[in-house]
Amino acid sequence: MKEKTFHLVSLGCAKNTVDSNTMAGILTQSGYRFVSNPRQAEVMIVNTCGFIKPARDEALAALRELSRLKKNGQYLLAAGCMAERFGPQIAAACPKVDGVLGTLHIPEILSLIHQIQNRNPQRENAVRELPALSHQFALQGASAYLKIADGCSRRCAFCSIPLIKGNWKSRPAEDILQDAAMLQEMGIRELILIAQDTTAYAQDRGEKDALPGLIEAILKTAPAIPWLRILYAFPGFVSDRLIDLMAASSTVQPYLDIPLQHAHPAVLKRMQRPDDIGWVRETIAKMREKIPGIAIRSTFIAGFPGETEAEFNALYDFLEEIKFDRVGVFPYYLEEGTSSAAYGDTVPEAVKTERVDRLMRRQQEISHEINRAFIGKTLDVLIEGEQDGLMVGRSYRDAPEIDGLVFVDGAAAVGEIVPVRINSALEYDLIGKLVEK
Repeated sequence: MKEKTFHLVSLGCAKNTVDSNTMAGILTQSGYRFVSNPRQAEVMIVNTCGFIKPARDEALAALRELSRLKKNGQYLLAAGCMAERFGPQIAAACPKVDGVLGTLHIPEILSLIHQIQNRNPQRENAVRELPALSHQFALQGASAYLKIADGCSRRCAFCSIPLIKGNWKSRPAEDILQDAAMLQEMGIRELILIAQDTTAYAQDRGEKDALPGLIEAILKTAPAIPWLRILYAFPGFVSDRLIDLMAASSTVQPYLDIPLQHAHPAVLKRMQRPDDIGWVRETIAKMREKIPGIAIRSTFIAGFPGETEAEFNALYDFLEEIKFDRVGVFPYYLEEGTSSAAYGDTVPEAVKTERVDRLMRRQQEISHEINRAFIGKTLDVLIEGEQDGLMVGRSYRDAPEIDGLVFVDGAAAVGEIVPVRINSALEYDLIGKLVEK
């Protein structure tokens, strides 16, 4: 009997990585084997991101490349966020795609493959009896992303996530704890909690400020995992209880990602975002007082419709004032179906680009200044690999893929957390020497 094989390309954010892991798990449990060479795969899958146009362009490029390689007897599937919202566009742009599976139906991957193999690829006739896998995590070396919720019930003017994934749906705490226990057994060293908004956990069930309680339960369930990291907290929902928990726990890393998007109240109102900048200042000051050394990351959009030079300057001054450890800045992209589409795309692309560059140049200087303050200090570093004769890892200040690295002179095993004395600082990365025990 011919061996069943699959090749999977995962694009987009860590939440997509978890969905890719879910599909891979379903296929593996059904007798499929993953192959790194798409030419050897019976089934080729691209798990797409559809958040903004550049992500969709990347997805189409990946599908076109696999279409070029595709031979008789191979099947090509588009899955994920772009597939959920832009299925007809995918079919038109990539006619060799055999099936489309939206992010809300990821557990039906096997059903779709069976339909295609039976020459009946009609999406509306998909078998829906397959239950979703209870495990929703993805491994990345010695770290693991653990999804605690999906979707979003907020209606930020620029964001298409609710259109793609629907409203919040928090996972049952018992399922999350089961995953945490399993990851502990697997020897994971860093557990990263992810959702579109982790601070909204269980709000769909009528619970308020439930994230701290969930974290406390995870710490009791998986005490052998040394690091726990929280991603994507919503402005206004970082509670005193969460701050106190982070301050008291040696496991919960002093790092928080709070995507603020802008700093001028008028722009934030147009974005349909919290516009209380006073809360931001007070909360960050409180966090820095209670959690010395905390690394705070944020994300901003430049060139939102109607953004004046004065409004942009307020954002620039805010960046200068707060001095975030890490910042991502993106130009505004008009997304059809979002409420901001009604404003039009009023800021010229050249102005957007200049504003993004101006913010990132200043943030690079700020990041370098903050990094230089670590020279002479010792940081615990999770070792992830080797590069050019140096070990490479991350400190508590560095989330995977989006933040900096620590380059280490010395020998350590991948997955070890080791003390490193910092002796040099770059704009985003640190260099140090292993402290011998």
